[in-house]
Amino acid sequence: MSLAPRAVLVHRRTEYEELLTRHGTHGQAAFFLSSRGRSIDELLRRHDRVQQALQEVAAAVPLTWRSSRVERADLDRFLFAPQDVVVVVGQDGLVANTAKYLSGQPVVGIDTDPGRNAGILVRHRCHDTAALLRAAIAAGGRADELTMVEAVADDTQRILALNEIYLGPPGHQTARYRLGSDTENGPGEAQASSGVLVGTGTGATGWLRSLWLERSSTTELPTPCDPRLLWFVREAWPSPATGTTRVAGELGRGQKLRLTVESDRIVVFGDGMEADALELTWGQSVRVGIAGTTLRLVT
Repeated sequence: MSLAPRAVLVHRRTEYEELLTRHGTHGQAAFFLSSRGRSIDELLRRHDRVQQALQEVAAAVPLTWRSSRVERADLDRFLFAPQDVVVVVGQDGLVANTAKYLSGQPVVGIDTDPGRNAGILVRHRCHDTAALLRAAIAAGGRADELTMVEAVADDTQRILALNEIYLGPPGHQTARYRLGSDTENGPGEAQASSGVLVGTGTGATGWLRSLWLERSSTTELPTPCDPRLLWFVREAWPSPATGTTRVAGELGRGQKLRLTVESDRIVVFGDGMEADALELTWGQSVRVGIAGTTLRLVT
């Protein structure tokens, strides 16, 4: 007997909840903010909107379905199943945080604060949830297949991301490495920089775009469904031992950027989740390219 679909509601702690965790009580949190010329009222109103949204979304799950709920901080310990329909309730960034843990499950993005969020990935309102859940499991249901980026180390460690992957030093030091194409025979160019960023079309509205603008790049930014990645080296340093001839490029399907570590430690993480990073050391290599899986965002 096949299992009924499971709706997995993904959310994150609100700013109000984080304040309570830090200060203990509403009164102490309010005093802390007031001492800095701020009011807790707006944070409380946003918190209430999120809680109301979570209640509405949970109520829209069909009675014949199973359901579960996971907080952002617990995503790396949550086991998603093939039958799941993932409902992200919150901001656009929460969809990206969730995407790396999925393997083709449909995702519904619910905006809890329209007008405050860009709504690029959380495109829908709470009252649309029931219809979106039905569409997610219907044959021929509409979904955008968003390109993702992956990094695979030579020891088989793997990172998946929706916006971008960063490879570089964990602090403000300079990373040393060799950078080249996966198809070339040579070791690549020796470089010293503050890191390398490889981004998708979804990430082209954020960090990737800022580097693209800074370089006055003439390469067209990819769209979210475009099977194309752009990469940039950040602050490459020219010296007798390090070069700057490879500081930007484009990757199509099947193409890989290879980085070989020549310093004590380099971290590799996706979508700003530095706490969930790969750590590579001297001599290790990592290859970055278009992931074999996409994010299925229900439209």
